[in-house]
Amino acid sequence: MSAFDLASFIANNKEDEAQKIIHNAMKEFDNIAISFSGAEDVILIDMAVKAKKDIKVFSLDTGRLHAETYRFIEQVRKHYKINIDILSPDREALENFTREKGLFSFFEDGHKECCGIRKVQPLKRKLATLDAWITGQRKDQSPGTRNVLAFAEKDSAFSTDKKDLFKFNPLANWSSEDVWNYIKMFDVPYNELHLKGFTSIGCEPCTRPILPNQHEREGRWWWEESEHKECGLHIGNLIPTAQQ
Repeated sequence: MSAFDLASFIANNKEDEAQKIIHNAMKEFDNIAISFSGAEDVILIDMAVKAKKDIKVFSLDTGRLHAETYRFIEQVRKHYKINIDILSPDREALENFTREKGLFSFFEDGHKECCGIRKVQPLKRKLATLDAWITGQRKDQSPGTRNVLAFAEKDSAFSTDKKDLFKFNPLANWSSEDVWNYIKMFDVPYNELHLKGFTSIGCEPCTRPILPNQHEREGRWWWEESEHKECGLHIGNLIPTAQQ
């Protein structure tokens, strides 16, 4: 693959054309994969399948997901007739962590250590094998913590001195309403937890339904302050704070 010209890609694509961004990103990179979280990221798969049948998809299995989420991941696999690479935490690291701190330490000292082992490290291992990845990040998901989100960028969190990693966020400017309009219009599968009041869906102990007029991320890590409601997967897109 020749060197990727990020500036040219941005100049030749429009931020409101998600499907075109996905299609062109897959043309630029052979070694590219979609990050599927078991929630609205299924839109990325739907768009990608329409452009290319042999797409690469991966999902993080933290070991603490809802039963509904596991069923949904399997539903998506069968619906689109695709393979989904299921990533698991390092066994030794997880066993040491739970032996020392138990299964619910995040309620006492925050979720970052647990997320680091169950999410960030497996993701880091996977991204080390890729040249680019596609995410379902949206600006409106965490307006208090996420910075201006580009639809194409160099991944500042997971690039290394030896290798640049590029990241595409085709839904950056989509609203939650846009997401659900697409799901309904194209009859896209979705997690049944959305019918039970869940909006942003993560691990079972750390996710609950939201109340009327609450922001969608209020159901995640509800015992922590709003500026802490990130797990570290997209740390390069966060607004800098004194703590960071």
